[in-house]
Amino acid sequence: MAEITYYTQEGLDKLKMELQYLKTEGRANIAKAIAEARDKGDLSENAEYDAAKEAQGLHETKIAKLEQVLASARLIDESNLDTSKVLALSIVKIKNKKNNAVMTYQLVSETEADLKAGKISVKSPIAQGLLGKKVGDTVQVEAPAGVIEFEVLEISR
Repeated sequence: MAEITYYTQEGLDKLKMELQYLKTEGRANIAKAIAEARDKGDLSENAEYDAAKEAQGLHETKIAKLEQVLASARLIDESNLDTSKVLALSIVKIKNKKNNAVMTYQLVSETEADLKAGKISVKSPIAQGLLGKKVGDTVQVEAPAGVIEFEVLEISR
């Protein structure tokens, strides 16, 4: 059984749109490429046809994986999130105790993670260290550069 993953409405909608695209336009584009390659003659020595068929197989694998992700996806009602401690989908403002840099991150599923947008995976080292913490708590996170100490300044949804 696939691992249950929690999503925001935005993240879930994005996955559904990607799946819809892959099943419609994506499949149509691959079918067109196969048809064009088939029209070029002898299939036994047609590298273009072989490549198009391989692309089709990879495309169908991607669709199957996305369907599996969606089957185990759960929507979290953000309006009911407990803001007394850090949970999945919490928005957390933290301060690096060493250099006093203040950062704000939302803890999201791996597939929704986007550092530029301030969304980090709940499975990342920072998120793992923050889960369950409260405002004022200090957490030490093992990072590639060594241990980093953060203070939880604020938790919101």
